[in-house]
Amino acid sequence: MEAKERRERINSLLQQTRQPITGTALAKILGVSRQVIVGDIAILRAAGIDIYATPQGYVILPTAAPSAVKARLACRHDRDHMEEELAVIVDNGGKVLDVSVEHPVYGEIKANLMLTSRRDLTEFLRRTAESGAVPLSLVTGGVHLHTVEAPSDEVLQKIRVELRALGILLD
Repeated sequence: MEAKERRERINSLLQQTRQPITGTALAKILGVSRQVIVGDIAILRAAGIDIYATPQGYVILPTAAPSAVKARLACRHDRDHMEEELAVIVDNGGKVLDVSVEHPVYGEIKANLMLTSRRDLTEFLRRTAESGAVPLSLVTGGVHLHTVEAPSDEVLQKIRVELRALGILLD
């Protein structure tokens, strides 16, 4: 399979599913190495295709529902409260699209999370623990931003209220 054909196939696979696909899975399907997939993804992104790398794999996000609302929530907590924070969002029907911090040298550092369910959250926490990775928020003393998508303003407000009650939301 030629490189152009392989990239078209990657784009097609990602367009056809709403579930993330890992680089390893794509490599297996296409009979190439994971590193080849990483390069192909970079080329597809450069061509203007919005492919997100998440802890669960690569995904092309569907267009948000017309009634969906997004907000950036400023939060602060220690490592022990990460699960509690993210659970409030997904358990109320919100999606945690990303996390970002303001680094004193590099500026904004952002990572796509795409957590939409308790299952996604559990897998994210498992992978974080197994890898020994530290949350980005440790760089900034626990302060970070999440872009959250919710099906309505009411749901977004409920998320804010619960995070505020936990002392996590910064006002």
